[in-house]
Amino acid sequence: MGRLRRLLAGRRPRLLSLRTTFAVSFAAVTAAVTIVTGILSYSAAARLVRVDQQSVFDEVVQDLRDEVRQHEMTPDDFSSSAPGHDIVRPARTDVQVLDPDGRVGDSGSPPLPVTADDRRIAASGTAGKMVEHKDVVVADDVYRIATVALGDGRGAVQVAQEFSDTEDLLRALQQRTLIMMSAVVVAAGLFGWWLARRITRRLVVLTSAAENVARTRQLGIQVPVTGYDEVGRLGRSFDRMLGRLAQSEEDQRRLVQDAGHELRTPLTSLRTNISLLRRIDELPPTAREELVADLGQEARELTDLVNELVDLAAGQSDTEPPQRVDLADIAEDVVGLARRRTGREIVLRASGDTTTEGRPGMLQRAVSNLVENAAKFDRGGHEPIEVSVSGPARPGLVRVEVLDRGPGVADEDLIRIFDRFYRAADARSLPGSGLGLSIVREVALAHGGAPFAHLRAGGGSVIGFTVSGARR
Repeated sequence: MGRLRRLLAGRRPRLLSLRTTFAVSFAAVTAAVTIVTGILSYSAAARLVRVDQQSVFDEVVQDLRDEVRQHEMTPDDFSSSAPGHDIVRPARTDVQVLDPDGRVGDSGSPPLPVTADDRRIAASGTAGKMVEHKDVVVADDVYRIATVALGDGRGAVQVAQEFSDTEDLLRALQQRTLIMMSAVVVAAGLFGWWLARRITRRLVVLTSAAENVARTRQLGIQVPVTGYDEVGRLGRSFDRMLGRLAQSEEDQRRLVQDAGHELRTPLTSLRTNISLLRRIDELPPTAREELVADLGQEARELTDLVNELVDLAAGQSDTEPPQRVDLADIAEDVVGLARRRTGREIVLRASGDTTTEGRPGMLQRAVSNLVENAAKFDRGGHEPIEVSVSGPARPGLVRVEVLDRGPGVADEDLIRIFDRFYRAADARSLPGSGLGLSIVREVALAHGGAPFAHLRAGGGSVIGFTVSGARR
C-alpha cells in the first residue's frame, strides 16, 4: 500500500512556475481577445461586402424595371451587338435577352439558364414584372439572376451577378485573418514570456534566497533586491526578517552560553556544600549552621537566576494579551510590595496621562526590577528611594524612572548595565544574576520604548525606561 502511494505521488503533475503561468495566462487572454476581435471584424467586413454587392445588383435591376416601364422596348434594344444598348453592365454582371417565345435572343457570357418561369415572364404583358433566382450555378460560378419582362409579350431581359468571386474574396480575407490572429497569439506568447521573466526575475532571487536559507539554515544571507514596487518591498521585508531572525538566533545562542556560564558558579558551590553534608556530623555546630545557611542562600539565588532566565527567554513571546493599563497604578502596587519587603521608605510621584497599551505582568516585572535594583545598591541609605511615572515625557511616550542615593554607576558601565549578565566590578560581591536590567530593556523594547540610565545630581543614579502611550 505504501509503495502504491509513493508511485501515485510520483505521478502527480508538476505545478507550473509563476513565470510559465503568467506567460500562458497573458497569451490566453491575448488569444481570446484576438479571436473575438478577428471574428467580429471578419463578420462585419463580410456583411458589408455582401450587402454592398446585393445593393449594386438591386439598383441595376430596379433601373431596368423603371426603364422598361417608362419606354416601350424590344429585345433588340438590349442586344450587346447593337450600339448604345440600354443597360449598364457593372463588373461581374451578365446580361441575356429572351425573345417573346422565351428563346435566347442574345446570349450572355456565359449563357444563362432559362426556366419555365423565365419564359412565362418573357410572354408577360406587364412591363417590369420580375422573377428572381438565387444561388444559380453557371459554369462553376454562383450567380443571382433576375428576369424582367419588357411587356406586351415582347420578351424579357435577364440580369445576372456573379457572387462566387465575392465569396472567394471573403475566404481569402478569412485565411489572412486566421494567419494574423495566429501571428498575434504567438507574438503575445513570446512577449508574455519575456515580460514574465522580467517581472518574476526578482521573485526568483527571493525564492532562491529562501531555499538557500532552508537548505543551509544560515540566516545571514544578503538578499539583493532593487526597485520600489511590491516586489521590492517584499524583498526588503524579507531581508529585514532574515536580519531579525539572525539577531534572534544570535541572542539565543548568547543567552544559552551566558546562562551556562552563570549557572556553573552556583551549581559548583552547591556541589561543594553537598559534599560537606556527608561529613556534617564531624562539623562543629557553628559550621553546620553556616553550611545550611549557605545552601539555602545558594538555592534561592539559583531559583532567582532560573526564574529570570525564563522571563528573559520568554521575551516578546509572552502569552499575556495586551490591554490598556495605567503605569502609575502598576508602580503603586510595586512600591507597596517593596516597602514591606525592604522596610525602606519609597516615594511615588505620578503626573500626566500614564496609560499605555501593554502586558501588565511584564510591565510590573520591569518596574519591580528597577526598585529592587535601587534598594540593593542603596543598602543602608537614609534618603527615600523615589519612583517617578510621568507622561508624556516625549510625544506619545510614558516615562518611568527610579532615583536612588547609592554609589551610582561608573561612566564606562552606563552603556552596558542593560546587557545580559553584565555586572559592574563593585557589584559582583552583591547577590544577583545581572539579568534584572536586561529584562527591563526587553520589556521597554517590546512596548515601543527604550531603557535609559544616568548619574543623579548629588550622588546616586537614575535608571528607568519609556513605553508608548495609549492611543486616544
